[in-house]
Amino acid sequence: MRQLRLALAQMNPTVGDLPGNTARILEMMEQARAQGADLVAFPELAIIGYPPEDLLFKRQFLSEAEACLQRIIDASGELTVVVGTPHLEGEGPFNLAAVPSPGEATAKLYNAAAVAHGGRLVGTYHKLFLPNYGIFDEARYFSPGAECPVFTVNGVEVGVNICEDIWYDVGPTTVQRVAGAQVIVNINGSPYHQGRGRYRQDVLAKRALNHGLFIAYVNMVGGQDELVFDGQSLVLDPAGELVARGPQFKEALLVVDVDADAVGAAASNGSLLEANVREIGVPVHLHVSDGQERERPPIENVVCEPLDPLAEVYTALVTGTRDYLRKSGFAKAVVGLSGGIDSALTVAVASDALSGENVTALFMPSRFTSDLSRQDAEAVAANLGVALHVIPIDQTLGQYQKELGALFAGREPDVTEENIQARIRGTLLMAASNKFGWLVLNTGNKSEMATGYCTLYGDMAGGFAVLKDVPKTLVRRLAMHRNTQDGRPVIPESTISRAPTAELRPEQRDEDSLPPYEVLDPILEAYVEDDASVEEMIGDGHTVDAVLRTVRLVDQSEYKRRQAPPGVKITHRAFGRDRRLPIVNRFQPT
Repeated sequence: MRQLRLALAQMNPTVGDLPGNTARILEMMEQARAQGADLVAFPELAIIGYPPEDLLFKRQFLSEAEACLQRIIDASGELTVVVGTPHLEGEGPFNLAAVPSPGEATAKLYNAAAVAHGGRLVGTYHKLFLPNYGIFDEARYFSPGAECPVFTVNGVEVGVNICEDIWYDVGPTTVQRVAGAQVIVNINGSPYHQGRGRYRQDVLAKRALNHGLFIAYVNMVGGQDELVFDGQSLVLDPAGELVARGPQFKEALLVVDVDADAVGAAASNGSLLEANVREIGVPVHLHVSDGQERERPPIENVVCEPLDPLAEVYTALVTGTRDYLRKSGFAKAVVGLSGGIDSALTVAVASDALSGENVTALFMPSRFTSDLSRQDAEAVAANLGVALHVIPIDQTLGQYQKELGALFAGREPDVTEENIQARIRGTLLMAASNKFGWLVLNTGNKSEMATGYCTLYGDMAGGFAVLKDVPKTLVRRLAMHRNTQDGRPVIPESTISRAPTAELRPEQRDEDSLPPYEVLDPILEAYVEDDASVEEMIGDGHTVDAVLRTVRLVDQSEYKRRQAPPGVKITHRAFGRDRRLPIVNRFQPT
């Protein structure tokens, strides 16, 4: 029996931390070695972190990555190591790093998977398909590869490719299968959004079944700026059945024994026969190691069950928040706790990410703040073990009004005075941040960010926006979900059930300025995430007034979103990297 023991190293790299990432790779190599693995695979660009963006234009950065790769190669020994790294070939500028002069040699940078064994670099795979949509911008940096290598590892034929390459029905996997591959090792930096894990597994199962081989898919975990990587590394057999699955949002080493004898000859009909695979890439055979029997510890295949949908989103928020603070050098956070549901959920996420003693809440009441808001804020802080400081803002507001009195003479109070309250609170939060080194966590949600129902330099202030991609109706469901954890509720029922209000004027309700969230959020999803037209949204049953009102609010608020802090991406299209529209824009959907 030709058996290959695979180890999928589901790790949490940090962009730019080349020494730290390399040390973690070396640690996980030793863990794989201890479990008798023949091959260990690490995620896409694991040495430098993903996505590295314009760091890739720095020659020193690429040179140091090459030195880190050499350390990994030197430590490979009898273990075959597949690791993601940038690979620069040639001299001179590449892509947008500089404009080449006439006749000047131009280098090429590749998104690569290096394969090492026995202290040497056996071969390198260059990613063929470079995603350039949504949050991806790889054509800005990388050149596409041209070869599809197949490595003989312990007598088993292994094709190596990278992330996007496996999403195509006919692609590098096809070339490698035709060339005799029995196992595909696909390394990834695949970000999370709701339902992504299920979709990935379905696609990979189809790919394994149609090609009649094993697919080993390794993905990274952890937060990087606005992105969260959820792991869920997978191994599927030639029938498309799940063999093993890693956990979500946790580092893990997934070790699996693959029986290569279960793989038949390369398919001889259908897409494999019809495809002109040489137009995709040239197959290349590289020898790593012969088959050998040896003593090794027994293992059992692990199949981790995915989290339920609400737990999945909540864990993504916690992971993204924890890693943003940790990787940015912050140990503590401060939140404006108002007694409303958004700030209550933000404090809960922060507490779960950092522990309660590392979170401070400021309750900043005005004359419009209700007793219920105070009671609910105090309850949330007490339930989560968060320090709560009360700082009234009425005197400060009065001073602002006094100083502006002459300028505003003859004008009635309006949204200006409401926004001043929000800006006073933002100033107090930023003062605490500066004094104590705490990161301000913004509490605004996606519905508010979409419609501009937020104040620049006020409630938009902050270093990280935990709920930036979470619609208001989902905020409520997540609050209810959090109350089912730990055997006790932490967010008062009155916070969840009361009508949303900013409490900036008497008897204020969000519905004074916006459609009800149950009406608003489906329209926002259609318009922002799916680019639906006005006609399509009305055809789906939304009223003309609600659609036109919502579209107008979204379109006129782009300037605010450009000034918003980053936040965790949990939908398939978030504001920021996913959705790029001009601020000055006179197109008006009708």
